[in-house]
Amino acid sequence: MILTIVTPTYNRAEKIKKLYMSLCAQTNKEFEWLIIDDGSTDETGEVVRGFLETAGFRIRYEYQENGGKHRALNKGIALIDSELTFIVDSDDWLTENAVETIFEFEAKYAEKKATDKLCGFSFLRAYSNGEVNTGKYHLDEVVDTFRQQRINNNLLGDKAEVYYTDVLKKYPFEEFDGEKFMPEDAVWLKMSGPYNMVHANRVIYYCDYLEGGLTKSGKRMKIHSPYGMMYRSAVYLNDTEVNIKTKIKMAILYDVYLCFARNKRQREDSDFNRCVVHTVIGNILIWVVYLPAFIIYKVWQGRYE
Repeated sequence: MILTIVTPTYNRAEKIKKLYMSLCAQTNKEFEWLIIDDGSTDETGEVVRGFLETAGFRIRYEYQENGGKHRALNKGIALIDSELTFIVDSDDWLTENAVETIFEFEAKYAEKKATDKLCGFSFLRAYSNGEVNTGKYHLDEVVDTFRQQRINNNLLGDKAEVYYTDVLKKYPFEEFDGEKFMPEDAVWLKMSGPYNMVHANRVIYYCDYLEGGLTKSGKRMKIHSPYGMMYRSAVYLNDTEVNIKTKIKMAILYDVYLCFARNKRQREDSDFNRCVVHTVIGNILIWVVYLPAFIIYKVWQGRYE
């Protein structure tokens, strides 16, 4: 099997049906769909059992206690043995030629994986009206890092990433006890050290932001996962090639979530040690921006806690 589509889901029994229909419509069905149910309390399990009876492709369903999307992904990625992994949210859906397009690029770049140090492919994500999320890449099929193409070139919105599974397994999402959110870009940026991606201007993925989805409820979820958010900021601040504008933003966020971590519970050294900023510029910025960060903390504390 070349491709596994992994979908973490939580209480999306109705919405996941649209994704399933888009998978049924694929022009190439040589893939596996791995669903990781993150403790749903609705009819998700029953709905998936219905899929198993009618699907023209392989489906695996795994259930776990609710722990957040990143834990669901860690579990799912550990179970995958295909060459490629495509993370697709349960609220979203694919173009009919998504799998076919992925296979075309895999074949085209197979011999360049080692020489170009590839970790995968980054395609475009669009809204249901066809508008591309945050726009196209400046150049089509450029081989470059996530850091340069997405962060330093200011294309910050979500794209549709397909990863080589063997590389993805080297970079599990950090897990902090009692926290249910970890931004995925913390992992994608860590991959930018040794690995490049092929950035292609092909729309293969559609999305709409839902009330109650991660995008809408994200602020509150982040506040209740302060160590995860500090860890993400530390990854940016420890990367010497991230632009200074982004570093300033991440320094502010680091201080904000440090305040929430202190407010939430007594600081645990084992958690904090994973969020340490090692660079001189990173530590200078953390001190310089503390006052505005503290003001933001007080505003968010009153609004979201």
